Amino acid sequence: MSSWFRKLSHTIGHCQYHVVWVPKYRFRILRGAVKDAVEAGIQAICGYAGREVVELNVQPDPVYLVVMVPPKKSISDLLGRRKGQTSMRIFQQFRALRRKPDWGNHFWTKGCCVNAVGLDADRIRKHVRYQEKQEQQMEQLQLGS
Repeated sequence: MSSWFRKLSHTIGHCQYHVVWVPKYRFRILRGAVKDAVEAGIQAICGYAGREVVELNVQPDPVYLVVMVPPKKSISDLLGRRKGQTSMRIFQQFRALRRKPDWGNHFWTKGCCVNAVGLDADRIRKHVRYQEKQEQQMEQLQLGS
């Protein structure tokens, strides 16, 4: 049996998901203290809910997460908590963000992309790490112009 599998009292499984989501209107605001608050919030929510963060990469616009979810838990529950609790925390810590036009009480977009990782786990984790390098290269190109 592989070390990938997680054992519960009556089940055993390997359920990893690759999740990508963005702030409302794709504002590129996940930088500095806001980025740190989002990372801390996601880690706390996943830890509290019994989910294991495998990879987490918060970019100025998208957030990439690879998370291990026990077979008895639902990914939709995690996503609902993630959106609700992180947006409340962000708006409490950074009150100026609430003043952005048309935001209301919503920090994240309504949807997200979820993909079951399966056997390509290493490949997807590398992709998540690679996104940060790509973002830095794009910013350097834009500054150079």
